[in-house]
Amino acid sequence: MGTSGQISVKYSFIRILSGSDLSRRRLPHMLIQNSIPGPLVWLTGCMHGDEVGGTVIIHEIFKKLRDSLLCGSLHAFPLMNPFGFENISRNVSLSQEDLNRSFPGKANGTLAERMALKIFDSITDTGPDLVLDLHNDWTKSIPYVLTDNIPMSSEVSSRINFFARKTGLVNILDTDIIKSSLSHNLLKHDIPALTLELGESYTINEKNIETGINVIWNILYELEMVDSRMDMTGYTIPQHYRNEVLLYSPFPYSSRSGILRFLKKPGDQV
Repeated sequence: MGTSGQISVKYSFIRILSGSDLSRRRLPHMLIQNSIPGPLVWLTGCMHGDEVGGTVIIHEIFKKLRDSLLCGSLHAFPLMNPFGFENISRNVSLSQEDLNRSFPGKANGTLAERMALKIFDSITDTGPDLVLDLHNDWTKSIPYVLTDNIPMSSEVSSRINFFARKTGLVNILDTDIIKSSLSHNLLKHDIPALTLELGESYTINEKNIETGINVIWNILYELEMVDSRMDMTGYTIPQHYRNEVLLYSPFPYSSRSGILRFLKKPGDQV
C-alpha cells in the first residue's frame, strides 16, 4: 500500500545554554509527519553520552520514513546529552550528573535538571501516544525491553504491556523504582513510555542497530503508521523466555576484584 497525504521533515534545535564566549549549546530535534492525522510518537536517544546506538537507530528510522509514513508524526531527540557524547561519558560531563536521574527537571536547577525540564516539557506538550527511550546496556548484553514498576492507570498499563510484547524482545520488569527517570515521570503523566536497551554502549554493533530499527518499525506498524512489518529472524528469544516477564536484578555482586570470565552466553538461563 502506498502513502497518501504529504510527508514533511523538519530539523530544529532547542537552546540549552550560552557560554561565556557567546557560544550556544543546543539539543537537536527531529520531526517527520504526514498531513493525514494519526498517532504521535517520540523517540529519544543518547540520554547517556556513551550510549550511541539510539542516535544511529533514530536517523535510520527517519530515512526509512521519508516515503513510508502513512499518517501521524514522529518526533525525536537523537542526542539528549551532547556534553557526555563529546566526552564519551555517561553523565553530563560539565556537571557530572546523570541526566536520567534529573527528571522532570527544574527551571532554576542544576544543568542536568534544566536540560531535563526542556526535554520533558517538549515531549509532554505534544501529548504523545507513546514514547520509546533508547538506551544501551553493557558489553555482551542482548537487547531487551524494560518496563517501569509503578502504579498507573489500567489504560496506560494495558498499552505498555501490549507494546512491550510487540517489540519481540525479552521483557524485563524493573525492580528498582527510579523516580527521577524520564520514563517514570512520563508514566506519572499517563503517557505510555518504554525503555529499549539495545545491546552494548560505546560502539555501534550493526546487529543491534538492525534489531532496534526492526523493533521500532514493527511498533509503528501496530500503530498503522507504516504498512509492513520487519523481519525479526536476526533476533530470537530463547524458548524459556518467550511470553515471560522477567524481573530485573543487578545481583550477585563480587566480593573482591579480579578477572571475570563468563560461563554462560547471553540468552542462556542462569
